[in-house]
Amino acid sequence: MEKTKKEEIERWYDDHSDVILKFILMLVKDYQQAEDLTHETFVKAYLSYDSFQQNSSEKTWLFRIAHNVTIDYFRKQKPLSLLKDFILSKTDPNRLPQEMIELKETSLELYEALEKLKEAYRKVIVLRKVQGFSVRDTATILGWSESKVKSTQFRAIPALRKQLVKDGYIYEETV
Repeated sequence: MEKTKKEEIERWYDDHSDVILKFILMLVKDYQQAEDLTHETFVKAYLSYDSFQQNSSEKTWLFRIAHNVTIDYFRKQKPLSLLKDFILSKTDPNRLPQEMIELKETSLELYEALEKLKEAYRKVIVLRKVQGFSVRDTATILGWSESKVKSTQFRAIPALRKQLVKDGYIYEETV
């Protein structure tokens, strides 16, 4: 018996909504907004279900939608409000919600260091190293070439290591 579109999207939601929420949260740094964008991701997946050609996994496809939904969200924001949020986030020591602290993929220190990296570096590290996507899937999600993913990752890992040293979380370059 073939599953209906609704049943399939519900299964995808059960399987992938948590990791998609965490990915969006890393980008928007606002838990409520991340929840809204996660919901929007699955609504768009439902509406675009017939266009899913299965050239990649449903997880990769959903992350691509989540990335696009998040980019659209940022495009709609006024530049002054983005600047204000950026400035305020630098001075608010409690900017990480409880759910972020409970992430088990890695430590709070890593997430704090990731926040300080360029957005492109942060995206590549989260997708490749935290979520475990392949270079090809990461390129699909971000709409980049595979070589751009590789070169960005090549620069991102040392930048993250440097940030961790600067923040005092690691003390040697051999980590």
